[in-house]
Amino acid sequence: MKAHKQIAATPSLPRTLFLRWLCGAMLALPLASAAEPKLPIFDAHIHYSHDAWESTPPKAAIAILRKAGLKRAMVSSSSDEGTQKLYAEAPDLVVPSLRPYRKRGELSSWVRDETIIPHLEARLKQYRYAAIGEFHVYGADADLPVVRRTVQLAKQHKLWLHLHGDSDAIERVLAQDPEARILWAHSGFDRPEAVRAMLRKHRKLHADLAYRNDHASGGKLDPAWREAFVEFPDRFLVGTDTFTPERWYYIAEHADWSRAWLADLPREIAEKIGWRNGEALFAAMMATKQ
Repeated sequence: MKAHKQIAATPSLPRTLFLRWLCGAMLALPLASAAEPKLPIFDAHIHYSHDAWESTPPKAAIAILRKAGLKRAMVSSSSDEGTQKLYAEAPDLVVPSLRPYRKRGELSSWVRDETIIPHLEARLKQYRYAAIGEFHVYGADADLPVVRRTVQLAKQHKLWLHLHGDSDAIERVLAQDPEARILWAHSGFDRPEAVRAMLRKHRKLHADLAYRNDHASGGKLDPAWREAFVEFPDRFLVGTDTFTPERWYYIAEHADWSRAWLADLPREIAEKIGWRNGEALFAAMMATKQ
């Protein structure tokens, strides 16, 4: 995933070094009063792929999510069986999203693989979802037939699209369906000014903040990101991105890190980004599907 090269942390970072960095980052941020309850977290970017459920069985995975204080987690996986395992274990906690990938290694090939379509259609007939994704698509690939059919399926089933890609891909999907509801994974790994421009342009576009470490600096939120959050408090969601099995062990630490930088925002905005936006967009949507 080329976008992951844009940030400091890497999937191969030893856990001890990661935790050392994370503790330092948390200490640099203002802490909430000990008397205040922990801010609930809606984690909009969790994966539970086959190698994760092999190392962390469903009951253990759900225990990790609950210990982290997550109100809900939007989960997708390669294959979708991982998502269904977690949803069966905790339907009150897990919000299912249908990832096109049936196994690891389809990240870049799926856009030209026509067998993806019957796979998606079959799963959509069998199970309940809030979204399709997270899927990766860049630029003109968004106009390929497989991606176009995916956009049509989301419209047909009234689902969100959890899209990992650039602004060009976003524009092309919205040209296909101007009413498409898109959650922009990682905020496109783009600058906050560019993210704000996209949010201004597209009223139904939302963005998750998964796997980014550029929100805080010198004990305070980065001013550019603060402006984005204040301007669009209803359009951002937090996320961890457990794209490797090892990152499951960071979910609780990441939730606390998110609480720390959210505490530097007005309480109302912190609650919206921390959990209320996800609850309003996805949890309520799943309730209507029951």
